[in-house]
Amino acid sequence: MKHAHATKTLLAALALISTLGLTACNGDDDGSAGAAPDSASGSTAGGSGGNGGSDQGTGGGSSGSNGSNGGSEGKSGGNDSGQGTGAGTGSNENGKVGICRSDELEVTAVDNSTDKTEGIVTVQFKNGGGRDCTINGYAGVDLKTSTGDTLSVNRNGEKAVPGVIKDGESAAFNITFPVNNSGGSGVRVTKILVTPPNETKTVTIAWPAGSLPVDNPDAPSDGPKLSISPVGIVSDSPAG
Repeated sequence: MKHAHATKTLLAALALISTLGLTACNGDDDGSAGAAPDSASGSTAGGSGGNGGSDQGTGGGSSGSNGSNGGSEGKSGGNDSGQGTGAGTGSNENGKVGICRSDELEVTAVDNSTDKTEGIVTVQFKNGGGRDCTINGYAGVDLKTSTGDTLSVNRNGEKAVPGVIKDGESAAFNITFPVNNSGGSGVRVTKILVTPPNETKTVTIAWPAGSLPVDNPDAPSDGPKLSISPVGIVSDSPAG
């Protein structure tokens, strides 16, 4: 009987120890589970505010108020920066006017001589390229004669003024030359070889005026010289 009673006492003691152990374990699990959400929530809210993302900042709970403000400000700043850069680049590209190309210009020449000693041929560039273009300086000019010779034409020294030829409008320059009053055939010019300023492609057009005198060593030094003027917009040019 004493042995049975001792066994029951031992079993009761073991059951009590087991119950206490289970209770302690359950308490530890509850404590860990309670601490983890608080820690995770704080980390998420803090990360949202720091990253400046509007969606994450809005969902950050009590700490998300600051995160939301930070996210909104970050988003606004990014858009302003991006729009400013894009607008500046587009404006510079659209505002740029390129030089007038030979292929865009219709080149013609007319005789505007009114003097019996000094003749004038006006060469005109009409812009037909479908866009505005800039022109500045002297054209390159050579004259071809009926004998196949080439006469180079010097600049008259006037200052060139840059200008913009609008689509459909024109610029021009003058070729000044001595008129042949000798009574002979003189030097017959047949072609004008014209290269627009800052271009490399040459355009050939017909010479519209009379002949030039053959060189005469006794001719006065202050007489008319073969020369060209700078190109100017028609309203401001020698042809205007």
